[in-house]
Amino acid sequence: MRQRLSSEPDRYRGRRRVPTPPRSRYAAVVTTAFVGAGIVALGASALPDAKDVSPTVLDELKQASVTSQDAAARADNADRASRDSRSEDSAEKEVWLLPLQGYDFNSPYGVRWGKMHTGVDLVAPEGTPYVAIHDGLVTKAGWFGGYGNAVIIQHADGSEAIYGHSSAVSVKEGQQVKAGDQLGLVGQTGHAYGTHLHLEIHVKGQPEDPVPFLQERGVDIKLQVEAIYSEVAAS
Repeated sequence: MRQRLSSEPDRYRGRRRVPTPPRSRYAAVVTTAFVGAGIVALGASALPDAKDVSPTVLDELKQASVTSQDAAARADNADRASRDSRSEDSAEKEVWLLPLQGYDFNSPYGVRWGKMHTGVDLVAPEGTPYVAIHDGLVTKAGWFGGYGNAVIIQHADGSEAIYGHSSAVSVKEGQQVKAGDQLGLVGQTGHAYGTHLHLEIHVKGQPEDPVPFLQERGVDIKLQVEAIYSEVAAS
């Protein structure tokens, strides 16, 4: 048997371990791709597909959309209606008219023969039709003392117009009339000298001069001009 020298180095007599080579870059990329694809698949599976949504949910979504559109449409219509209303209000003006045409202005408001004449007289042939100067309610239609056959119209602003000495009246008490509606015929009933229409304006129960009252409303009864009516008609 051979004797081992002390100077001879020790030798490993077991199985030699072969070192494991490092993973290639290609393997690492492929592994990463597979893992990423799995995560994406899991995420996609968590999101509901349109086909998988129940009909009830779809109906609710559709109804919500329709309701939102209807609300927007109603708001737009309301705004349009409001604008139209404001336009109509600005276009429409209170209409005041002359009570008749082709008359002679006579006996103005004021003291006459020592007495107060509380209106104006518009001389015209008997039977000439006269009309309402403004919209209102007929509160009197018939005999009215010294005014003879008379018509009294109460306006929305509280003022009143009295038309006196008519040969006939064409309206009834309680009737609503518009500016320009015929009220009666010129005559000389009551305390009248000659055929004419006596027109009075009362405000808060007191007589006022019809000339400036109507001028403020676009009507010049002395010059027979209907300014406001002409402006409304032109529009």
